[in-house]
Amino acid sequence: MTSSGSPTGHPPQPAAARQRRQLALAGARGQVAKGRDFARRALQDWGWDGTESAEDVLLVVSELVTNASLHAGGCLLLVLTRDEVLRIEVFDASTELPRRDPSPRRGVPGGHGLNIIDRLCDRWGSEVSGHGKAVWAEIEASRLAPGTAAGGR
Repeated sequence: MTSSGSPTGHPPQPAAARQRRQLALAGARGQVAKGRDFARRALQDWGWDGTESAEDVLLVVSELVTNASLHAGGCLLLVLTRDEVLRIEVFDASTELPRRDPSPRRGVPGGHGLNIIDRLCDRWGSEVSGHGKAVWAEIEASRLAPGTAAGGR
């Protein structure tokens, strides 16, 4: 392999310029729909729309905002950061960290959200911050670039 190539045989991609967008959702109605629309616009602006992994991002945003709404009194802030990874962060006012249900019941609603996030994302976690917490998930930017195979995890 030459120094100008990558292990996949594609030319190296320029380093992504770090960009951060945030959407305040405290007290807003329709937080999940607003969060999805916000994420969809960001993906379009960043040239990451139209891929299967972009659809995964929208599902992850929906799950994280829904979990904040159901279990933590609502989402306060949704933050998307574009770098070598796409980082999705949802901030809420609860300091209780989420726990993944190790064996959700098939066909029964509820208990599947963090398992979905675990399957779709490269990494996820949570941390107490200030008077609440942030639940975050990351997807490698290379999975979102047009022309890349989905599920490259």
